[in-house]
Amino acid sequence: MIKTALLAAAISLAANVAAASPAIDAPAPAFTGTASNGAILSLDQFKGQTVVLEWTNDGCPFVQKHYETGNMQKTQKAANQVGVVWITVISSAPGKQGHADATRANLLTEERGAEPDFVLLDEDGAVGKAYGAKTTPQMALIDRDGVLRYQGAIDDKPSANHASVTGATNYLLAALWSVNAGMPVAVKESKPYGCSVKYKS
Repeated sequence: MIKTALLAAAISLAANVAAASPAIDAPAPAFTGTASNGAILSLDQFKGQTVVLEWTNDGCPFVQKHYETGNMQKTQKAANQVGVVWITVISSAPGKQGHADATRANLLTEERGAEPDFVLLDEDGAVGKAYGAKTTPQMALIDRDGVLRYQGAIDDKPSANHASVTGATNYLLAALWSVNAGMPVAVKESKPYGCSVKYKS
């Protein structure tokens, strides 16, 4: 009984550590993975460029709100116009809501009129867990020096209601404008909202 309880506690602790959020204003966790276009991506290859990571799940009503209103696409376009590398991350495991192979991921990008530079297929959840990704959508902003400057929700309206996009404060873009201007980020971290990331375990 005691051994069983200790083992359960150890597993729980390990899970919490695996899902812990990385430190803000510290080097962003390194990662390597395969994109939907077949490219092998690593954070190292984007040194000198600002990077956005966006966790998505097309079956999630909160994600649908941002795409069906065009809010996510507008945010992607604004980031792309200032040279940001935008990587959409799909951490849903095979058989789970939102999972996509390369063909489906590319089709989703086309159908949604999305503008990511890459879609990272994170089937084993390694990238998501390294960044403590808990929900979809969830965002991370990494500066040109590879330092994590923002993580959390895309905005301050934790609702699946499409109308909530109006008047929302876009935390990601606010952080991006500050980073580009060499200014401190006012809101460096926020509580992410949406559907839980559908990890395999």
